[in-house]
Amino acid sequence: MKKLFISFIILGFANNIQAQKTESEYSDYESVIRQEIKDNPCLSASNYLAYPTPTAPLTAAPKGYKPFYISHYGRHGSRYLIGTEDYDNPVNILSAADKAGKLTDLGKDVLRRVKMIREESRKREGELTQLGAEQHQQIAARMYERFPEVFKGDVCIDAKSTVVIRCILSMENELHQLLIKNPKLRITHDASEHDMYFMNQQDKPLYEKKRNQYSRVLNQEFTQKHVNYDRLLNSLFNDTHYLKYEVDGNRLGHLLFKLACNLQSTELRKQITLYDIFTNDELYELWKQSNANWYLGYGNSKYNGGTQPFSQRNLLRNIIHQADSCIQIERPGATLRFGHETMVMPLTCLLGLNHFDQQVDDMEQLVSRGWVNYKVFPMGANIQFIFYRKQFGGDVIFKILLNENEATLPIHSDIAPYYHWQDFKDYFLNKLNGYRE
Repeated sequence: MKKLFISFIILGFANNIQAQKTESEYSDYESVIRQEIKDNPCLSASNYLAYPTPTAPLTAAPKGYKPFYISHYGRHGSRYLIGTEDYDNPVNILSAADKAGKLTDLGKDVLRRVKMIREESRKREGELTQLGAEQHQQIAARMYERFPEVFKGDVCIDAKSTVVIRCILSMENELHQLLIKNPKLRITHDASEHDMYFMNQQDKPLYEKKRNQYSRVLNQEFTQKHVNYDRLLNSLFNDTHYLKYEVDGNRLGHLLFKLACNLQSTELRKQITLYDIFTNDELYELWKQSNANWYLGYGNSKYNGGTQPFSQRNLLRNIIHQADSCIQIERPGATLRFGHETMVMPLTCLLGLNHFDQQVDDMEQLVSRGWVNYKVFPMGANIQFIFYRKQFGGDVIFKILLNENEATLPIHSDIAPYYHWQDFKDYFLNKLNGYRE
């Protein structure tokens, strides 16, 4: 089976080589990403990245067009790690080694820090952090300030969340901020299993394809090539025999990296870090493996059929249907939805935002081709459709924001970064109708 897998990779690469650039042409962008992570280690966190404040200016609308409606899907804000094991296991492993006299001075200090992290998170696993609440307050404030016409007077804001508490609290923080800006807003908000078919669609057949044999083996081989905790572990333990026979080194290394990444989402970020125990090269390689893992699980990967983005087909249909309904209203307000990164990432790929719908056969070229996960789904990630028209009943155009920055779509536009709503509907309804379950 392994020979068959290797042949499959070679054949796929050969069939696509003419359409791809050479490795030397790609290398510059990968160097850019490596430098970004060196300058800001927090980027190595992938989906644990705390929401970055947008800085890029927005393009003015075509003359005479004014914003009148916003449709949105957003991820919950910064949270604690979900499982108690993520906190308990590194503390227990390092505590046992410390009791046996097997830790270096650095190992003892790392134990001190992970105990602090565990204590801060106690009985809060998976919950929204203070920073997570602040992120959504700030996102709502910017939305209001950037598009005030949408929120004038007593317009309706319809908000829905998945039934997970961190998503509900993210929604409530945004709504509260909007009410501070305009107390006249008429707000409806809900979190119900009734809406989970599009808010957090569970698609068993697609899920089973996600980790088929090809993608599992490819991910394993990529991990073996790019993840090595030996230097880190030898800096923490003073006995190689104990380390080899008493410690699951890969597991410990993974958990320490996870704690390092998530620390930026908590108030402890102001006191300690764990990024200092990793080298710049290690952080980049660990991120690179995570990036490939997310592509294989949620991107347009041919190794699992290239269909994973369609897990969000119900969400996209809902966005289109709700927008069509709201366009018929003179002052429709906004539709806000709050969920998870496992929706934001495949929705981004389904929409083809910023070329995230591309299919990359060689995982080593994923970064240089521009498939960089932290640009899509940090904590608080969001996709906003901003609708414009000159007058009620007139032509409708829109632009799309990914994390509040203007994004591109795979459709032609004579007014980019704005698009004609009808062109969008024609393209994506045809795409959705072409999918066979």
